[in-house]
Amino acid sequence: MASNQNRRSAIKKMLAGTATIAASGVLVTSFTQPEKDKQMAADTLKGNINHAVCQWCYSSMTVEELCIAAKAIGIKGIDLVGPKDWPTLKKYGLYSSMCNGAEINLTDGFGDKQFHAQLQKNYSEMIPKVAEAGYKQLICFSGSRRGKDDETGWNNCVEGLKPLVALAEKHNVVLVMELLNSKIDHKDYQCDRVSWGAELCRRLGSENFKLLYDIYHMQIDEGDVIRNIRDHHQYISHYHTGGVPGRNEIDETQELYYPAIMKAIVATGHKGYVAQEFIPKNPDKIASLTKAVHICDV
Repeated sequence: MASNQNRRSAIKKMLAGTATIAASGVLVTSFTQPEKDKQMAADTLKGNINHAVCQWCYSSMTVEELCIAAKAIGIKGIDLVGPKDWPTLKKYGLYSSMCNGAEINLTDGFGDKQFHAQLQKNYSEMIPKVAEAGYKQLICFSGSRRGKDDETGWNNCVEGLKPLVALAEKHNVVLVMELLNSKIDHKDYQCDRVSWGAELCRRLGSENFKLLYDIYHMQIDEGDVIRNIRDHHQYISHYHTGGVPGRNEIDETQELYYPAIMKAIVATGHKGYVAQEFIPKNPDKIASLTKAVHICDV
């Protein structure tokens, strides 16, 4: 318990310092970092990428603490928060760039008819809330295969999603299915290739259904990241990052070269968000987040 209190105390001190100097545009962290990392500031960002961050990766911090840090870095959105946290985001002028809270879990999704009734109830209630709050995107999942072939999975997803896509169109909300790897992290997940997700988009035929291209997951399951982004970008409305292997920092310790990937995303005309979804190994998590944003700021 004492160690947890010490960690929380350190975080609060760090964020207090961040808040104090945020107006000057310089992010200073309480842990040792190279001087060049300390000088990264929100006002140095180029503006070609709308930067966001996934809240769950910073579970040792409150949502408010993360908002303070994100604001100082120049991050515009927080991913994967539901209605209870939206007021905090609005307090700091941050956008809920990928809403959640309607899904059952990652395994029980639209690819299986037994979950349709519960999912349709959940999403029918959440879609209007997202719209009323002024937000745009709501995450969803295919769920596990459970022995189903591709055709059955597509047909089931279309059947379950079609009435919800119509409701989303009415409220100007986009349902976004995440691509997850089925090799390491989410065994048996069905929407594990961008081509599978793109085919589902074609069958639903609506601008209110898109894909979340998770770069970490797709590197594991299919690779060829830049080519796949170029070939399928019209079906992608959101991106997540993560270092491969391990889902840690996206720096030189892992195998992907994120500046080139970000340039490819910008070249497609993407106007949505790119959210950092790596789990920091560095004790100074905010320094890692700051560095990641600048790596991606092409």
